[in-house]
Amino acid sequence: MGDINFVINHLPLILPLVIVQLTLSVVALIHVLKHPHYRFGNKIMWIIIVLCVNVIGPIFYFVAGRGEDQ
Repeated sequence: MGDINFVINHLPLILPLVIVQLTLSVVALIHVLKHPHYRFGNKIMWIIIVLCVNVIGPIFYFVAGRGEDQ
């Protein structure tokens, strides 16, 4: 019961973080799937990084992995 109360009490802090995480992941995943050019790596590698490394994976993709749009 204590865990549920903790989550309910901290929901105003947790909910925005979850929304940011999901938004970043979805946007990065869509970009990975639509664009074939990457600075390094391949599509499969970036899909795994974006989906498995939480907030840092999508940010890492946009900073280091995203290639030039052609």
